[in-house]
Amino acid sequence: MPDPSAPLRLLVIEDEAPIRRFLRIVLEGAGHAMDEAARGREGIERAATGAPSAVVLDLGLPDMDGKAVIAAIRDWSDVPIVVVSVRSAEAEIVAALDAGADDYVTKPFAPAELLARLRALTRRRSAGEVPPVLSHGDLGIDLAARTVTRAGVPVRLTRKEFDVLALLARNAGRLLTHHQLLRTVWGPAHLDDSHYLRIAVGHLRDKLGDDAAAPRLIFTEPGIGYRFASAE
Repeated sequence: MPDPSAPLRLLVIEDEAPIRRFLRIVLEGAGHAMDEAARGREGIERAATGAPSAVVLDLGLPDMDGKAVIAAIRDWSDVPIVVVSVRSAEAEIVAALDAGADDYVTKPFAPAELLARLRALTRRRSAGEVPPVLSHGDLGIDLAARTVTRAGVPVRLTRKEFDVLALLARNAGRLLTHHQLLRTVWGPAHLDDSHYLRIAVGHLRDKLGDDAAAPRLIFTEPGIGYRFASAE
């Protein structure tokens, strides 16, 4: 199993040279190695031949849209992809995530935030198979038995509440869109029934003692989706 603390091999697909230089300073300063591409097709080729630990991708590329780059890479790889883009509209973020990106950071961004997102995603990938029991602090989620405990005390959840919690926890640190959650838990006929998801998350927070105003487990990305806290 790969060492999650080992230096990463990061591929940056970004057409602006100053931003590539800035990212090289940030990433190599944190002990990671960086490869780069200025165009989408070149980035796809480097992703195929360079076996990066993760891809940092801008959407506004000169030869193709970044979402098409995501789709092309997802045809053959599950490498973590973090979009770093000036595009901040909810529709753009959701489209990139639904295309297969794992996370989205808007420019300008704090270097520490980008590094934290990359660590969370690569750590999840390096863990390999999801263990049968997930834990975060005093919360325990038994995926096989479909039971949840908090500080050793059973927490009663409905089937859908458990499914939402398990999906989020299995993807800890990754931003999941409303459509991704609705499609997986309720099925493709319910992609517009966002109130189902909102109610389920509200009940989960109540039962798990997770304050929406100061969450420690389930974080809301307004208009986009939810993210489960990553284990540090």
